[in-house]
Amino acid sequence: MLTLFKNALVYSPENLGKKDVLTGGKTILAVAGTIDPPSGVEVQTIDCEGLWLVPGLIDSHVHVTGGGGEGGPASRMPELQLSMMVEAGVTTVIGCLGTDGITRSVESVLMKVKSLRAQGVSAWMYTGAYQVPPPTITGDIAKDIALFEEIIGVGEIAISDHRSSVPTIAELAKLTGHARVAGMIGGKAGIVNMHMGDAHDPFRPLHEIVASSQMGYKQFIPTHCNRNFYIFEDSKEYGKKGYVDITTSGYPYYADEEVKPSHALKLLIESGVPVEHITFTSDACGSLPGFDPVTGKLVKLEMGLPSSVLREIKEAVLDDGIAPETALKVATSNPATILKLTGKGFIQEGCDADILVIDPHFNIIRYMAMGKLM
Repeated sequence: MLTLFKNALVYSPENLGKKDVLTGGKTILAVAGTIDPPSGVEVQTIDCEGLWLVPGLIDSHVHVTGGGGEGGPASRMPELQLSMMVEAGVTTVIGCLGTDGITRSVESVLMKVKSLRAQGVSAWMYTGAYQVPPPTITGDIAKDIALFEEIIGVGEIAISDHRSSVPTIAELAKLTGHARVAGMIGGKAGIVNMHMGDAHDPFRPLHEIVASSQMGYKQFIPTHCNRNFYIFEDSKEYGKKGYVDITTSGYPYYADEEVKPSHALKLLIESGVPVEHITFTSDACGSLPGFDPVTGKLVKLEMGLPSSVLREIKEAVLDDGIAPETALKVATSNPATILKLTGKGFIQEGCDADILVIDPHFNIIRYMAMGKLM
């Protein structure tokens, strides 16, 4: 069956104006001012008058098998469910391990990624976890990246955090170079997803790696860059050289500690950070812990949700005055380009048919993943 979306205001994420969009199989077949239903084949026509058609969201930091555990066995988070993606408008996820690379395995993440793909959405993953050396499938991050189609990089590696394995700069540089070469061999991004903790001057390890090696800033995606006010201030300068990832789930749980993601986007752009360097991710199914600064004891715990990404994009547009075509980039074209996810992140002929139809208040009206309406 072909599906024809008529009369939609299309954001590719660039504003294309009012267009018709035709999909068939798993692919966008045509985007044009007017498309007549092809004769001789079954066509489902959806009138989108007054609605927007945008790329399905890419949430590139999700604990698909569940995260957490900092407060003992009862603090383990549950795994991601397909329904959580659908209600959030997320058609692509990148899975990862986090704090617990000890009792949770990279193999389990791989099988969850395969499960999500079998259910009709798109999924990739990082090998590794917080720890250095990181857990892997083959015993080598480079082999994991080069040999497994689903694995695009390594992470999330923890730095500037009391839960990290306190890796040296030499260890981090070697890991980064290893991931880069594996990406080249496997045709992947080979990127390193860096968990940024609460230590002051948190980007120092990344600056030192770049200064002491041939690695560039764009070999990293540092995440949680809005987790406190001082890391966010540093992000305004770091983001001019490399990527900054804003975590959306922490707000409103930690409103007194974090920079609100929608407002963070506005402030980063005003500071001169190219919007193409900015991504939004949910940290879904990961724990959002709070620790007593004196005793180090866990004092509160929340869980990230995929729906936070669309919520913060919505509020960036409706509350912070950012143009839709700009706000949408942080979870569509930007992660697709940075992570080399071919066919993702754009409404263009030949791209995957990952499509959201939303109203101007960002309510989801239609959800299509890989050409299938759900």
